[in-house]
Amino acid sequence: MKTSALKTILVLAFISLVGISYSQPMGPPPKEKGERKQEKNDNIESMKIAFLTTKLDLTPDEAQKFWPVYNQYSDKLQELRKKRRQDEREAKKNFEDLTDKEVEQAIENDLAFRQKELDLQKEYNVKFKAVLPIKKVSRLYNAEEQFKKVLIDKLRDTKGPKGDK
Repeated sequence: MKTSALKTILVLAFISLVGISYSQPMGPPPKEKGERKQEKNDNIESMKIAFLTTKLDLTPDEAQKFWPVYNQYSDKLQELRKKRRQDEREAKKNFEDLTDKEVEQAIENDLAFRQKELDLQKEYNVKFKAVLPIKKVSRLYNAEEQFKKVLIDKLRDTKGPKGDK
C-alpha cells in the first residue's frame, strides 16, 4: 500500500512540475518587425563604428573631434537616402501609370539626389579635413567602402546558399 501511494504522489508531483514548467514564459516575447529592423540597424551601426575606429586608428583627441562630425554627416546622408528610397518605391509602384513627363521628372529627381549626395560629401570632406590629418580622411573613405563589402559578405553568409533563408 505504501508503494502505490508513493507512486501516486510521484506521478502527481511530476505532472505538477510539467504543468508549472509549461506555464512559465519561454523567453522574451517575439519582437515587432519595426523593433527587429531597428535592432538590426543598431547592430550594423555598432559594427561600422568598431570597423572605422580600427581602420582609422584615431587618437583620443581625434576621436573626440571626429565622431560628432561623422555622426552628423551620417545622419544627413541617411535622411537623404531615405527620401530617395521613398521616391523610388512610389515611382516603381505606379510606373506603368506614369506619363513620359512624370518618368522624365523621376529621372531628374534621381540625378538631383545624386548631386545632393555629392554636395554633402564635398561639404563634409572639408569638415573631416578640419578634424583629421588628410591621410586619415583618405583612410576613412577607403574604410567605408571596405565596410560595405564586409557587410554584404556577412549578409550573404547569413542568408546561406541561393534559395535558403
